[in-house]
Amino acid sequence: MSTERLHDEIRDYYRKAAETRPDAPSKDDRWGSARYEAETLGGATDGAANLSMGCGNPYALADLAEGETVLDLGSGGGLDVILSAKRVGPTGKAYGVDFLDEMVELAQTHAEEAGVTNVEFRQGMIEDLPLPDNSIDVVISNCVINLAPDKRPVLTEIARVLRPGGRVAISDVVADNGYQSPTDGTEWADCGAGGLQYDEYLALLGEVGLDGPSIEFTHDTSPGLHGAIVRATAPDA
Repeated sequence: MSTERLHDEIRDYYRKAAETRPDAPSKDDRWGSARYEAETLGGATDGAANLSMGCGNPYALADLAEGETVLDLGSGGGLDVILSAKRVGPTGKAYGVDFLDEMVELAQTHAEEAGVTNVEFRQGMIEDLPLPDNSIDVVISNCVINLAPDKRPVLTEIARVLRPGGRVAISDVVADNGYQSPTDGTEWADCGAGGLQYDEYLALLGEVGLDGPSIEFTHDTSPGLHGAIVRATAPDA
């Protein structure tokens, strides 16, 4: 299947999610708001939490500090941006990038409802981020990089926007070595079936110029696929 066709099928899947706006959290502990502590979710809105479709909790991984600038790739309903904005405080900034206008609009609404103002949501592709070089302290993402047909441009963009010494704290679906991704875009969107193989993912992080890459499996999401914590840092200046 062509890259364009995969993108179209993934867009359709998430556009439907934006239109239906779930009114209850996921009960499947592999996905969504079930991966967050209730106390953490209290810092956001029900709308943002219920629309969470990730495989982890990057907010818990990032160890954000006041004044930092954080970027969420594939920000969806805005949950991780809202939580991050509250952690970095008024002297910091939280950006979200999503490829759907519908998600950007929903995220902006959820941020306003949560009372956070140090946020900015931008429509764009994670393979071509609408942000300047060396502008971000921390890149987070929740089960989105696995959706990209080609992961190298995504990781290259992460390395580009990170400031020297910046860090990556990502939740993603990662495949066992030897796993073969299906060609159906709905499968990619629904269960992370486009996840990159472990060894290839680890190698790519280093090839794009990131230091100390690591991948830690946290739970199984489906046969051959795992929720994982992905970390790396940008080289110091």
